[in-house]
Order: sequence, then C-alpha cells, then structure tokens
Amino acid sequence: MTRNRTSPAAPEDASLPSLPLAVYGTIIHSVTPQDVEILEKGFLVVNKDGRIAFLDKNVPASRIDELLSENGLGRSSTSVRILERGQFLIPGFIDTHNHAPQWTQRGTGRGKEIMEWLNKTTFPHEARFEDPEYARNTYAACVDGFLKQGVTTASYYGSLHGEATKILADTCLEKGQRAFVGKCNMNRNAPDYYRDASAEESIRVTEDFIAYARKVDPDARLVTPILTPRFAVACDADVLSGLGKIAAKNPDLPIQTHFNETVQEMEITKSLFPEFEYEADLYEHFGLLNRRSILAHCIYMNEYEMGRLKTLDCGVAHCPVSNTTSGNFGTAPVREYLRRGIKVGLGTDSGGGYSSSIIDAMRQAFVVSKAKAWATEGKEPALTHNEMFYLATLGGARVCCLEDKIGTFAVGKEFDALEIRTIGKDAGVITMVEDIDTTVDIFEKFIMSGDDRNIARVYVKGRCVKG
Repeated sequence: MTRNRTSPAAPEDASLPSLPLAVYGTIIHSVTPQDVEILEKGFLVVNKDGRIAFLDKNVPASRIDELLSENGLGRSSTSVRILERGQFLIPGFIDTHNHAPQWTQRGTGRGKEIMEWLNKTTFPHEARFEDPEYARNTYAACVDGFLKQGVTTASYYGSLHGEATKILADTCLEKGQRAFVGKCNMNRNAPDYYRDASAEESIRVTEDFIAYARKVDPDARLVTPILTPRFAVACDADVLSGLGKIAAKNPDLPIQTHFNETVQEMEITKSLFPEFEYEADLYEHFGLLNRRSILAHCIYMNEYEMGRLKTLDCGVAHCPVSNTTSGNFGTAPVREYLRRGIKVGLGTDSGGGYSSSIIDAMRQAFVVSKAKAWATEGKEPALTHNEMFYLATLGGARVCCLEDKIGTFAVGKEFDALEIRTIGKDAGVITMVEDIDTTVDIFEKFIMSGDDRNIARVYVKGRCVKG
C-alpha cells in the first residue's frame, strides 16, 4: 500500500517562540571531550534562519537592547528568553544509535542472547510495520517521545519495509526532529516472514527510499537517508556489495551497522565470512567503513581494529544501557577511544536498551566506565562528568559528521538546544537546588538526577518543538 504524499513541512505554531530569538542567562556547552564552558550572563542570538548569529558571556542585562540593535534586531521583532537561577541552556542531545520500530518493545526480552532476542522478541515485533497505519501511529509516538526527552538528533534504524521507513522520514520532518533514517537491510538469518526477499529487492527498496528522502527534504534540512545493513549476520555478500556500491556513488551518505557487539554475533559472522579475520576487514572490503560510518557497540576490540577505525575516521555509538542489560555485561573501551581520538557518542539503542533517555545513557556510561576502571586496575580511568556530557552532545555530533552544524553554541551553527529548568513545581524529583549551590552544582544535579520534566523547551534549527 502506497500513500499519496506531499512534502511535509517543519512545525509552525504562532504560540511558540518565533525567530529571530535571543536567550540571556547561563549557557553551557562542551568545547573538548574534557572541557565544558559555562557562560554566566551569556547572551545568544539566533537569526531567522535558525543559526547562531552572536554569543558572548558576562553581558550585563542592561546591554540586551544594545546588542540586539548591533545584530540588526529589536525587542519588537525578537523573542527574548530571560533565564532565571536554576535555568540554563545546553545543546540538544544526539542519539547515535536507535531502533525506531522497537519503541513499543522497550523493556521486553531482557536476559536473552542476541540471536534469541532477535528471533523471539524483535523480529516478530518489527514485522508488524508492514502495516502502514501501525507504523504511522508508532513512529508518531516515538518521535514525540524522543523530542520530549531532548533528543534533537537521532540516527534511526527503520524496519525492512520501504513504506514504513518513508513514514518514519515523514514523521521526523513533520515534527521537526533532525534525523538519519535508514531502511534496514537483512536477507538471511531471519524468519521467512521478516527478511528481504532477495539481495536485489533489498537494494531496490533502499535506493527507492533514498530517492524519496531526497525528494521530501532535498536540502537535508532535517532528514538524511542512511545506509543501514543490520549486521553481517543478516546480510549476504550481495547485499553488502550492493550497499557498498551505493556508498561509492553517494559519498555524502552516512552508514550505520552493528559492530563487535557480542561474542555470539562475532562467531557467527566469522563462520559466514571465514575469509575475513576481523569485522573491520569485512566492512572495509565492501566499502562500508569510512568517516561517515556509525558503528554501534564496538565492545570487543583489539589493537588492529581500533587502528582501522582511527585511520578511516569511523564513529562509535556507545550504548551502555543495552550493552549491560540485554544478554552479556559488555563494557566498551570508551576511555581508549577518547585517548586515541576515535569519534564516540552515545546511543540509547532503544529497545535493545530499556531506556529511551540519553540522560540515562550518560549515567550508565559512567557506571560502565567505573566497572572498566576496576577491571583494568585503573589503566582505563572512569569517565568524568564533563566527558559524559560531551558524549551526549558534541561527541555525538562528531560521530554523525554534523559538528559543523550542531553540538555546541559556536556562532554559525544551527540552534539545536534544550532549556533546562531545575526549580519549581514542574521540576520533578531532581535533587533539590539550594541557595549555596554553584552553577556547576546545579548542572551536575541535572545530569545525575534530572529527567525529561526538567527539559522545559526543545529547539531544532531555532524552532521550538517542545515547550
């Protein structure tokens, strides 16, 4: 069943703050993996195109009108947000690994090994997306849910269905979320009712979806198609070769897959592709490893494969919640990735991960790093608070090759941001903010005890999509 479509438009609502926009108050962002910049009395201006036109700190409130004028603006034409104590601005969260069809299966199938979990829990569920109406309803809830939790950018695996994946792209565009969206390729080692009919069909549907995504969002304002081989276990050589050819013809396309996730998955991959010693060699052979590759998990890594990821400038999607709660307790060597300069960000892996919250992913990344530090007798020190925040924001932007657009509040970047509220009746059960608390204290309380109730407003490309 194919629907007649017109190109969706990003949300417009006269009741929400319009552009241009200015924000005055505490502004926080990462500048390196280790360093967070806190701009007290910060002043930020977003132009009518949703880009940051001005940023400064230690600005007296009395200068707001003057600075607006210097930027060719005035109070009457600009929406001005004044942030009080306990409120601050941070970049939007970036989810580098997410299975949109699994939105309604989160929390189920815990404890199963990867192949049992796929065959008994996930594949039967994803097969339901053959029904466009089911896909439409689920994806609407999914995208709303992630925006509510501050995920301004998500790298989504769709189901194998072309029509449902188009609906996911439509939904992201309609609701204003920045997203990579991919039709999932899988033509073996899955039930007959849930696999691509052939390698040729898998590639054909992929090419059709890419053309559709480029039609509805030709400038990739929000939605970008992404090549999505589920993993080598589910793709034969013809599928991987076909996707590699698409990648070679379209060097702008990002690529995502699962990589060295579990021992079971690695052993099966080796049995299917015995000519390759390592998964890095396999994916590189088929033209699927480059600077736009987003490799989920990367738990069991050796010196050689880490070297290939660094040389090829691949990105790692660290998924600490799913790595430690579905099957084995996997501890990815994130400290080593950071030390080597390998790009790394966070993924919820929803619903391999039971939580769809990047805030939870930050906390679990800290827990996992503590376990890794203990297991290595301190050779791989635990993550710091600043590094956790970096992974959720600028680190994710770098993994997605979007650091020139988002991830910080540098002038010229697009304004993807969260307005955080830690005080008041709607602040939930965050650790109470006290008079003696510094800005750093309040920031740490949000990261370690806050939730979506503390995300008062969500902006994508300057437009408020929640609040």
